[in-house]
Parts: sequence; C-alpha cells; structure tokens
Amino acid sequence: MNRRNFIEKSSLGTAVVLTSPVTSKAQDIFKAQKKESPNIPIVIATWDVPNASSAAWDILRNSGDSLEAVEKGVKVEEADVNNQSVGKGGRPDRDGNVTLDACIMDKDGNCGAVVFLQNILHPISVARKVMEETPHVMLAGKGAEQFAYEKGFEKTNLLTEKSKQEWLEWKKKSEYKPIINIENHDTIGMLALDENGDIAGACTTSGMAYKMEGRVGDSPIIGAGLFVDNEVGGATATGVGEEVVRTVGSFLIVELMRQGKSPQEACEEGVRRIIAKNKNKLDFQIGFIAINKKGETGAFCIQPGFSFRTFSREGHINTPSKSYI
Repeated sequence: MNRRNFIEKSSLGTAVVLTSPVTSKAQDIFKAQKKESPNIPIVIATWDVPNASSAAWDILRNSGDSLEAVEKGVKVEEADVNNQSVGKGGRPDRDGNVTLDACIMDKDGNCGAVVFLQNILHPISVARKVMEETPHVMLAGKGAEQFAYEKGFEKTNLLTEKSKQEWLEWKKKSEYKPIINIENHDTIGMLALDENGDIAGACTTSGMAYKMEGRVGDSPIIGAGLFVDNEVGGATATGVGEEVVRTVGSFLIVELMRQGKSPQEACEEGVRRIIAKNKNKLDFQIGFIAINKKGETGAFCIQPGFSFRTFSREGHINTPSKSYI
C-alpha cells in the first residue's frame, strides 16, 4: 500500500470512528427532546403575520422540511400589498424606487441572498436560487435582477398607488425621521424547526422607508439579519439594520445559545450589546427572535410594540415581546 492510499484509508476510518457516534448521539438527543416538547415542529416569525406563519405551518404539519416552510411563509408577506415593509407595496427609497433585500439559510449552512433587487415580487425565492444554483452567496442590483429573469421570474411593478402617494407627501418636507415600529421596522424574519430536527431561516424586506438610494441594512446579511446553526438554533432580526450589522446580531445570539443561554437570554443579551453602543440614543427599534433545537423560543426588543408569531401543536399565538424600555 502506498503512502497516499494509506492516508486516505486511515482518514476514512478515522472519520467513521469520530463522526458516527456523535451523529447517533445527536439524533438520540433530538428524539428525546421531541417526545418531551409539543413545540416540535414549530415556526416563529417577527411581527403579527398570521397568514405567513399559517403558510409555513401547513408545510411543517404535513412533515415538510423547514427550508420549504420559511420560504413559503415569507412569500405571503412579500405578496401582501398591505404590508408596506416587505415586497410589493413596500415603501420606496427617496427617489421613489422600491428596492428589496432577502436572504435564506438551510440546515447545512448553505445560504443565498439578494440586495438592491428591483422589479421582482419574490426576492426570497431568488435568494434560494442563488443558494442552490450558483457558486455564490449574494447577488446585487442589476445582476440579481437579470439572474431572476433568467430563472423565470416575471418583471413586476412593486410601487403601489398607496405607497406612491405617501412618498409624494413625504417629499414635501423630505424629513428622514422614521416612525418607530412603522417606518422603523423593515423586515419579516422567520425560523422553522421541522419534525426531523432541522432548522432553516428566511428574512425579507423592502428596507427603511425613504432611505438613500443603494442603502442596504442587515436583512440580507448572513450573520447580521439571519443566522442558522443546525447544531444549536437560529436567530433573525428586525428594526434599524445598521445597528444589527454593527454587532453581527443574529450570529451573536446563536453563539450565546451555543454557550448555554436560552433563546430568551440570548435575545436579551443581543439587544443589550446594541444598547451599549448607543448610550443616551435609543430613538429606534431593534427586535430579535430565536429558536433552539428543543423548540424553545425567545424574543426581545428595545421599544415596546414588537411582537412575534409562533405556530406549533400548542396553537397559533401572537406574543408581545419583552422590551428594554
């Protein structure tokens, strides 16, 4: 046996010895947790979005996987013209253009994102195409739009008459003072844990109302607006994205859960990190939600008014988040 064959066979044998017991143990632990918890499967989403969480739950309750669930769920909000923070009907930038950002992440750590995407109804589905059908993680602007057309997405006018008239009214003074929990939240984030114990997440937005052209917040940034580690849990954020980016908020929360904190404790610490960087200046909203492998959830925000939706065998519940203020 030559040296190369010896190393390859030895490495393979070592891999089997090292990984098989760990994998088996992880599966046994999850099976025990599932028996103990009525919260598996479960979906959790930022804000009171019952139609979105219902769509995701329809996938989960029929033994569907978490990735399919979160994509289907947030697509509901992207298509809802009454939701002016996501997709069609979203509030435009200062020049009157609706620009969309989204990202998605699966149980294996694969991820895809689009930023500054125009004229496409479902940026989350384009993000999934980026993840599954390109060697890249993120596409931006015209490149993302052209990619979407090549994949069969249709060109859509995203600016509704209502959002247009509000923008024209805003232009009279052009004061950039976003309203907390209205123009100051800009995201639908969703996390799902399926019956196999796999976690996936999705995040989609039309961005801050009347933002500068080209502005991108945390929502499409893996680790900031969304992060999933299938060994631990997942987290997603809503609010002023610049502040979430500064702390790599969603990644932080997952790492805190890895260290033993509950989803609730981790979300609270994530918000405190942001507060520490903004002493005497808390005139904005940040909200986090999180889930772990046990199906336990958590949420925390700066300002009152943020809520989150969960759907599991325990019911379909909208819960006001605990807040710092």
